[in-house]
Amino acid sequence: MLKKSNLVLWGVVLFVAWNALILFFLWTRPQSSSDHSRLTEEVIRLAQDAEVELERQKDLLHQIYRYSALWNRRKATEAKRLHLSVASSAPPSTAAPLPRRSQISPDAVLPVLVIACDRSTVRRCLDKLLHYRPSKERFPIIVSQDCGHEETARVIASYGDAIMHIKQPNLSDIPVPTDHRKFQGYYKIARHYRWALSQVFRNFKYQAAIVVEDDLEVAPDFFEYFQAAFPLLLADPTLWCLSAWNDNGKEQMVDANHPELLYRTDFFPGLGWLLLSDLWDELEPKWPKAFWDDWMRHPEQRQGRSCIRPEVSRTMTFGRKGVSHGQFFDQYLKFIKLNDRFVPFTQMDLSYLKKDEYERSFLAQVYGAPELRVEELQGNQRRELGTVRVQYTTRDSFKAFAKALGSWTTSSPECPVPATRASSVSSSEAAAFT
Repeated sequence: MLKKSNLVLWGVVLFVAWNALILFFLWTRPQSSSDHSRLTEEVIRLAQDAEVELERQKDLLHQIYRYSALWNRRKATEAKRLHLSVASSAPPSTAAPLPRRSQISPDAVLPVLVIACDRSTVRRCLDKLLHYRPSKERFPIIVSQDCGHEETARVIASYGDAIMHIKQPNLSDIPVPTDHRKFQGYYKIARHYRWALSQVFRNFKYQAAIVVEDDLEVAPDFFEYFQAAFPLLLADPTLWCLSAWNDNGKEQMVDANHPELLYRTDFFPGLGWLLLSDLWDELEPKWPKAFWDDWMRHPEQRQGRSCIRPEVSRTMTFGRKGVSHGQFFDQYLKFIKLNDRFVPFTQMDLSYLKKDEYERSFLAQVYGAPELRVEELQGNQRRELGTVRVQYTTRDSFKAFAKALGSWTTSSPECPVPATRASSVSSSEAAAFT
């Protein structure tokens, strides 16, 4: 930590010295009256830029000092945990690279990264996380704030040492194409995600992280779910994330009597999800400038891998205000059902979610179900049939079926639906279009 602080200090010193030399050189050159006036303006501009940069460096240094003790405690806890779970062949003094999936302990610390901006209602999110959190040591909470919103910062600071509060230092506007000016917010969100995830995996050296946003409320078994599914993610390379969210989790579309049901999905759900450090190693170098969640759904990123998601969502969003101006909230998001029962996932065998076993069971269920037309399912008219199958052949037919059943349309030109595919759909739910 001291070495990192010294590097920051040397960076500040070199930055100031370089700018001072430039200013001295420009100032001592012979100038005409008009040139001198322009030079004065340029000096003032450079001085202002230098002041902004110094403030940014000072803020970063302040954060490093503020959390150095917490980082040291976390490292000590993690070292003890790893010592108890796996034998290390490297000597204690040897610096090792970030652990790969096979080296991560099933009992590793799982920090919750809360992405915040200008919602003072982040209190609702944090209160639920703290209320349901079973262990401060296993699930430390890090709130990463963008936007520089003072009221939100005061709310976050009011939690004291119960959470860690870090601030994204670069609040400047981002140059965007002319036709993307109205999407400036999406560019800033992508920049913030990249910075925050880099802090978690590069600076804090965590091996995994659960990501939520400041407008999400979590279910009573939110932590239980991730704790139980985490070893499965470590063991199965065909998985790349765990998600607490069901895109088609509207109350009338899910089986609320069976909140223990979990599925594999080819679609990246997000909205409360867990990723490993090795996935960030893969994604960080090519992280997009905007629309990061849509980008995650492209085949180039997914690479044939799946996520685990629940039948009944373990998160719900209460944030109508946002960069989408409430468009998706009013149409879909406000109708998502949040699970209200505690399911003891850690006492359950989740091995059925491994790829081979899951596909055998799921495909047998799909093709063993009776096939119906969409018209027969509208209005739940065939509810007594239980599980049924709807067959589609093109992206357009999928979108038409999804719209008719009130399901989320997950296909797009960047994320095409396979040419032929069957999905299992209960007559009382359309949640299996994933």
